[in-house]
Amino acid sequence: MSNADDALFAELRKIDTPTITNVVATYPKNPLCLGLYNPWTENWYTDTSIRCIYPEMGAVIGYAVTCVYGLPDPNFAGRLSFMDVVDALDAMKKPTILVIQQKWPPEIMVKAGLAGEIMTTSMQAVGCVGLLSNGPSRDVDAIRRLKFQMLLGGVTAGHGEMAVQAVNVPVSVGGMDVAPGELIHMDENGAVKFPADKAEAVLKNAKAVLEDEAVKLAALRKAKTAAEIRAIQGGGQYGAKKK
Repeated sequence: MSNADDALFAELRKIDTPTITNVVATYPKNPLCLGLYNPWTENWYTDTSIRCIYPEMGAVIGYAVTCVYGLPDPNFAGRLSFMDVVDALDAMKKPTILVIQQKWPPEIMVKAGLAGEIMTTSMQAVGCVGLLSNGPSRDVDAIRRLKFQMLLGGVTAGHGEMAVQAVNVPVSVGGMDVAPGELIHMDENGAVKFPADKAEAVLKNAKAVLEDEAVKLAALRKAKTAAEIRAIQGGGQYGAKKK
């Protein structure tokens, strides 16, 4: 990563994920919103099936590397392994976030504790800062010490034989569609994606949103009546242009 990218990402990590969504697509009528997706019809942020394992860590951001895990397939045996995932992480711009779509039969989905301490330490060694997955993982006590963020479908203690089915393909995790190389910003609120070439615009507009909110919140904390709140809000929805 260049010094400029490092500084950019450092600033983006200071911002919460909902503020990032506000400028990516949430409020299309807001002049600060980039309108990168139709907010309701496109799958650009995660749903309630995903939870943050280390909310105290704050936000992380990275380039998406994707893979699919499932049961071993005798017709595809030995074609791909976890080392192919590590190679993809190593080849991508840094930092990275690994996005794993787990595809198991329903009776296995809730008990496949996929990424443990060994996998996570290997991923972190090649610049990965977080994992996003629709299924569970394990060893969360040990991984907490690594300062490696995880947003998962849950936590469980074990798993059976498993296999990599695909690497760096489009995936869908927790209601969010992700392609390799997209940027993912995630914290305890969930994850959001956006194109990497929009990072500077996202940062600039997110800072402007936070500045506007700070003024509004300071006024709201002093308000005592509905009339005062109405005046502060300008009588319109959040993000409406001031007259």
